[in-house]
Amino acid sequence: MNDEGRAAPEGAAAHALRATEDRFRALVEQSIVGIFLIQDGKVVYANPKFAEIFGYTQDEFAHGGVPLEQLTYEPDLATVREVVRRELAGDAQGLQAAYRGRRKDGTPVDVESHGARTELSGRPAVIGTLLDITERRRTEYALRESEERYALAARGANDGLWDWDLVANRVYLSPRWKGMLGLAEGEIGSDPDDWLGRVHPDDHARLSADIAAHVEGRTAQLEVEHRIRHADGTWRTMLLRGVAVRDAAGKATRMAGSQTDITERKQAEEKLLHDALHDGLTGLPNRALFMDRVGQAMAFQARRSDYRFAVLMLDVDRFKTVNESLGHAMGDTLLGSVAKRVWRCVRPGDTVARLSGDEFAVLLEDYAVQEEPRRVADRIIAEMAPPHDLGGTEVFTSASVGIAVGKPEVAKPEDLLRDADVALYRAKDLGRSRSVVYHPSMRTRAREQLQFETDLRRALGRNELRIVFQPIVSLVSGSPTGCEALVEWQHPTRGRIPPAEFIPMAEETGLILPIGNWVLRESCKQAKTWAEARHDAPTVSVNLSARQLLLPEVVDQVRSAIADSGIAAAQLRLEVTESIIMENAGPASLLLTQLKALGVHLLLDDFGTGYSSLSYLHNFRFDTLKIDRSFVSRIDTSQKNVEIVRTILSLAHALGMAAVGEGVETEGQAAQLQILKCDSGQGFWFSRALEGRQFAELLAAGKKRKLPLAPVAEVANDQR
Repeated sequence: MNDEGRAAPEGAAAHALRATEDRFRALVEQSIVGIFLIQDGKVVYANPKFAEIFGYTQDEFAHGGVPLEQLTYEPDLATVREVVRRELAGDAQGLQAAYRGRRKDGTPVDVESHGARTELSGRPAVIGTLLDITERRRTEYALRESEERYALAARGANDGLWDWDLVANRVYLSPRWKGMLGLAEGEIGSDPDDWLGRVHPDDHARLSADIAAHVEGRTAQLEVEHRIRHADGTWRTMLLRGVAVRDAAGKATRMAGSQTDITERKQAEEKLLHDALHDGLTGLPNRALFMDRVGQAMAFQARRSDYRFAVLMLDVDRFKTVNESLGHAMGDTLLGSVAKRVWRCVRPGDTVARLSGDEFAVLLEDYAVQEEPRRVADRIIAEMAPPHDLGGTEVFTSASVGIAVGKPEVAKPEDLLRDADVALYRAKDLGRSRSVVYHPSMRTRAREQLQFETDLRRALGRNELRIVFQPIVSLVSGSPTGCEALVEWQHPTRGRIPPAEFIPMAEETGLILPIGNWVLRESCKQAKTWAEARHDAPTVSVNLSARQLLLPEVVDQVRSAIADSGIAAAQLRLEVTESIIMENAGPASLLLTQLKALGVHLLLDDFGTGYSSLSYLHNFRFDTLKIDRSFVSRIDTSQKNVEIVRTILSLAHALGMAAVGEGVETEGQAAQLQILKCDSGQGFWFSRALEGRQFAELLAAGKKRKLPLAPVAEVANDQR
């Protein structure tokens, strides 16, 4: 083999080596991974990607190298140097490090290096690769931050969190979720049944149905209230919220959400609802709840022909008197006692309500015997009879009851209560402490009463009221000495209406105040005309109602009527009934004293009809006592009645008062009063009530009523 033959193979090997080197160089130069060579603490070679990561040119690494401290942030520099040292010393099985690098412009870059020991120009070096992991680190940091935020939120949240893996059928319950139920970490497992098994039996089916509906995609989100058992055995009300995560096919694979304890809120809502539907004083249902239950009873009756129900309305007789005399606190105590007694008279399924003031109502439902409402009413009336103990004070009261039986033709609860109310007022009109069953004719009467009240309100403005005067005659001379003013109503369609038929309504509605003041002023004006025509001016008596006697302005009204008319004060006599005095002793005492100071005369009317009037005769300083017609009408029928009147007259004269016998209708009654030395008489036997002009003519004529004057001897014998 010649020299040329040997050279040929050697040239081919060199060529192949150069080709391999070129391919390796191209691979290194085009690599998407940074490649470096470290020697003497510097990076002496860097491929383009490495140079790009750190912001240098390749030439800067090739000409003298770039020290590691320029490529590494100070906190990580010692670590990088130690890793390189160990690799060069052969103490490591390959270089591996993740650290924060520093670009040429000083900005940070997170990198990860892998390398191995090698030699360069006969001296040790490290060759390796480098990856820019800045984005990966950012993602890891964000994930870690998210996880920390979630953990912090879970620990700090007031709500309990839950996460249900529907595929594995395992549920995660946060510590807060367990703590809400008083459970420690290991006291409830990850099986969903451990959770759902604690749900209240009445709520379990609904909760399961709502969860299933959401998992199946029939609802956008899960939100349901339910009760769940606490570790102490109580039931807590929870608001469960959640949403499902679905796969590409729309199938729910996971569901997560929160649980909020709303027990206190629900209790507050229930209390508000209870307070809105119940009476604060007695705890009974109020009008709104009662009306709702009556409506339900009507709906039952519409579905069942054999269903019976009835409404009973009742109020406490004379409650106003108790309230005003003993105070509102005692009145409230009485109402509480009444509520308890009514409860004792009904069945557990019936409803007792307080509608307003002293007005109560009872709903009797599904009773079998037709007479049951009347029986319950009788039990209530009987239950009210014993005295109520109001903190050591005994109070007697009674109840009036109106009954309305539910019927299909009565369509609205309001109509049934109206009928019961009409029956109640009918019971009160008949004398209280009794029950009345509603009849349609009562509504007709109620409408008439309403119209009657409307007409009365207009009567004063339309000049339909007129005043007549009934003479009061001396039983000594037979001459009229004065008169009593009586108001009559000349109704446009019903004709003359006597005071007994409309004055009670005027009292009830308050119309008595303007009517009473009008009668007072007109009577004084009329008395002035009589006084101007005579030297012995006749007196005029005007009645004061209970409402007037409680009105402080009445003193000013009397003073004004006297001044405007110009009569002498002594010509005016004010009549007050005995019952008014007894019911309003305190206010009446002050007002009567003030009226007496004006110079007017005071008359006590209807004497003898009360039960304690004797104790007031001296205190109120009345000038005249009027004997009630109930005694006068029987005075000529028995000696017993004569003695009663004799006693009244003796009392009046002993106290320096004159006496007038009312309701004298027969000659015998007049004779007996004369024999007993009664001063005056009043009644139809002497004269009917006259108009002002007619009374003036009677005075001018000087006519005397012929009296059945008994001989002196007979009077004496009778008195013996």
